[in-house]
Amino acid sequence: MCGTQKMASSMSGMFSGQQPPGAHPVGVPVGPGQPGFPGTTTRAPGNNTLVDELEASFEACFASLVSQDYVNGTDQEEIRTGVDQCIQKFLDVARQTECFFLQKRLQLSVQKPEQVVKEDVSELRNELQRKELLVQKHLSKLHHWQQVLEDVSVQHRKPSDLPPPGPLAFLEQASASLPPAPLKPN
Repeated sequence: MCGTQKMASSMSGMFSGQQPPGAHPVGVPVGPGQPGFPGTTTRAPGNNTLVDELEASFEACFASLVSQDYVNGTDQEEIRTGVDQCIQKFLDVARQTECFFLQKRLQLSVQKPEQVVKEDVSELRNELQRKELLVQKHLSKLHHWQQVLEDVSVQHRKPSDLPPPGPLAFLEQASASLPPAPLKPN
């Protein structure tokens, strides 16, 4: 049996109604579709997979928020408690799902350690490539701004073609900007 088939068969517990070892069933009521979710269907009891339970608990979270009681606001404490319970059930099933995948990852690392090393090397190469692209992007921005600074410094050098200002340079500039004085008739 090749590694992919072996991994797929070991993951079958998640999809065939089996729970991962140590996982406790979550009391998510699974029945007819929840209000506000027209695409949901009735699930047969006992055939729930971890994915089904996660989906049902997620739908229950939304259903509790959009239920008519919540909208009308009849009993705020009861509604809050119901919403908190739905969220807690969802978090519990999410933890179980995470645990399942972590267990499968551990099994893979024990059975095929070279596969884990290959994945790590691949991830490191991808990260290196991403960082190299980021460095190139920053270098292009750096070159752009260096060019802008160089252009600005060249523009400031042009007025320096004039002789350096002496003690009366300010007065000379001010008088140059004044209109000529009218001549007095003789």
